[in-house]
Amino acid sequence: MSTFLIEPGAKLANRYRLDHVVSETGGATRWKATDETLARPVAVWTFADGFPRTSEVVRAARATSRVPDARVTQVFDADDSSPIPYVVEEWVIGSSLAELLQQGPMEPERAAGLVAEAAEAITAAHANGLHHLCLTPGKLMWSSGGAVKVTGIGVDAALLGNNVPQPGAVDAQGLGNLLYAALTGYWPGGPQSGLPGAPQGPMGPYPPGQLRQGISEQLATITTRAALPQLVGQMVPGPPITGPAEFCAALAEVPRLIPLPVAPTEATPPPEQGTSRRTGEFDATTGPRRSARAGSAARAGAARPQASSRMEQRASRDRGVSAKQLIVGAVAFLLFAGVVAGAWTLGTSLRSGSEEEADPSASATEDPVDSAELEVLSIAGSDGFDPLGDHSEHGDRSGRAHDGDLATEWNTEGYRDPMGTEKSGVGLILDLGSAQEVHEVDLALPERDYGVQVRVGDSDSVTDDSSLDGNLPVAWEGSVNGAETVELDEAVTGQYVLIWFTDLPNIDGTFRGTINEVEVRGV
Repeated sequence: MSTFLIEPGAKLANRYRLDHVVSETGGATRWKATDETLARPVAVWTFADGFPRTSEVVRAARATSRVPDARVTQVFDADDSSPIPYVVEEWVIGSSLAELLQQGPMEPERAAGLVAEAAEAITAAHANGLHHLCLTPGKLMWSSGGAVKVTGIGVDAALLGNNVPQPGAVDAQGLGNLLYAALTGYWPGGPQSGLPGAPQGPMGPYPPGQLRQGISEQLATITTRAALPQLVGQMVPGPPITGPAEFCAALAEVPRLIPLPVAPTEATPPPEQGTSRRTGEFDATTGPRRSARAGSAARAGAARPQASSRMEQRASRDRGVSAKQLIVGAVAFLLFAGVVAGAWTLGTSLRSGSEEEADPSASATEDPVDSAELEVLSIAGSDGFDPLGDHSEHGDRSGRAHDGDLATEWNTEGYRDPMGTEKSGVGLILDLGSAQEVHEVDLALPERDYGVQVRVGDSDSVTDDSSLDGNLPVAWEGSVNGAETVELDEAVTGQYVLIWFTDLPNIDGTFRGTINEVEVRGV
């Protein structure tokens, strides 16, 4: 029996400091903790002596870490061989569905978009042999970075020992319950996570269409088929929905919007319609350009909040532009137009009094791309890149660098030197799917000094250092500290963008490169 005292302030693996208890489940305790090595909040599960399913929970956590979907809560560490077994997960900062519904039910299209994202995450988990089995309004999160997260996949089922004969049907009904709650503000199985239980009729909870007007018949039918299978054939047509993939397929036919973490009000104009996307795919929307050619001190200071803000605001752009934003934009445009007109008039009067006219060919040779023309380029794939091939560089985690969430990260392997001794560097390679014209790259790194190159090219086989040098030329080189926008010296066309670390910071005796988020912009 371990004599280690599990209490606030205790430290696991000489790294994870337990701060306070969040919940307890039959001998398993969930803590909010601090990863002191990376200075970030994490969630930690610990287990009482004699807890019968510790090994099952650790195995489930490890399996969850391999699910290739950014909406699945990340598992950072899991160990059942230490004196105190533990599981370390991502601490999601944001609002749960229960919290979002405190102001009332969501617009039907928003509800469909939010739950469709969760359904795709659960479907990905099922494809990897994992289930949830415990879906509640507290398990569906909208993170502060503008991403959908589903917590508890794999781990919750193992904690409760829920071995059910038809896990697909259980998770499909759980997804239906989430959609029912988002549409009506009620939970069909009784009070749950602060939501009231749904009103009951002769056959159980009323269908959502009877509790709220404005829900399309198609959406109400899908919700009932999943959440209330006992009503199928009696009040709605079609068979019950018995699996997450089937639930996803049904919702694919329903108009839905990008999720919005605010309950709508009557004063809010209807948002711009669209379709739900997988979290982590960048929208090809326009955005302002900023220069990274200021000094390194300015980049480390002022550039950080600007670049971080743009990444965090991308989700807001994806969710539609409100009428208020349009008005503010119109006023700003008019002011800008007035300033430009005044400057043009003044410049014309000055030039008219000058004896020498500027050579018109000088400006005609330059045709810079306007800021408004730049788009966020979609990233079709990514991988860690080691020119010698002797390390994986955590390629299985590369998607974390472009999942739209600043709280997640990709990092290189740890090294004993800051690069340059044994190899020229290591990095993250991004596949844009096809050749694109790249103008700038948004980088969000920890606040440490990194030597960085941005390389762009069309190499079909990036397998060794010669291929790297020959086919991915350097488009920008410099030092990056924190978050900033790297504006290339000139636009470069290529399918691959390599964020190449040539100098790594020393973190507790280990040299390691880290990227929280990256965006590539071009035309």
